[in-house]
Amino acid sequence: MSAVDALPSLAHASRVTQARVALSEWTKIRSVRSTLWSLLVAVVLTIGLPILFSAVTASHWGSLSPHERADRHPLEIATAGVNLSQLPIAVLAVLTITAEYSTGMIRASFTATPKRLPVLWAKLGVFALLTFVLALPSVLIAFWASQAILHNHPTLHVSLSDPSVARTVIGGAVYLVLIGVFAMALGAIVRNTAGGISAFAAIFFVIPPLLNILPSSWNQAISPWIPDSAARAVFQLTHDSGSLSPGPGALLFVGYCAVAIAIAAVLLVRRDT
Repeated sequence: MSAVDALPSLAHASRVTQARVALSEWTKIRSVRSTLWSLLVAVVLTIGLPILFSAVTASHWGSLSPHERADRHPLEIATAGVNLSQLPIAVLAVLTITAEYSTGMIRASFTATPKRLPVLWAKLGVFALLTFVLALPSVLIAFWASQAILHNHPTLHVSLSDPSVARTVIGGAVYLVLIGVFAMALGAIVRNTAGGISAFAAIFFVIPPLLNILPSSWNQAISPWIPDSAARAVFQLTHDSGSLSPGPGALLFVGYCAVAIAIAAVLLVRRDT
């Protein structure tokens, strides 16, 4: 056999596969400085805020009224950072796709992957996996650290084996993953960093409080079904008649994510081919 015969064919060696596209996206996302800083901020917020709130609660426990003590739930303290870390996660998710449009790198990505959609699937998959790998240890550390600080107050002790505790803690990580997926889909739809972040902020930070100006009956009927409420149901501690339980809430927000991804995929094929 000659040396030429032993070489793999060019077509086989350069064949585009989903795994290779995913590896390319992983290389791009880990080589960007904003990735490190955004994820670092998310981790610090996820862990740091529960530690801070636990320390404040422990130091002021003796001066709190019975009503104030009843309002302090250890799981709400442990997941307090999730409420803020969603923002750097969402910003990074939008940047992951819109930055390529602003720099023109997206043309190189689509030249290497003519079918276009594998690029979107790879970006979503890599980002979701990266977020989960960082978010899950972070929320677990936040839980254990807050419990260690509150160890002198038996009424604030909970265990992962207690009912709904593991669901709430792990749900915090799942929530951040879904938030990132939804934000990235928004970025793919608008193809603009400012527009994607603004759209996310409007959906999650502007619309919910605006519903308060509606008549209370309308507000109670609409609020459980908006993306923010559906997503929070994944890790929300308590559920009343005006909110969705974890299962339906998770399914509804997954549906929102699926719709956003579908719109992004259709627009990607129509605009970039």
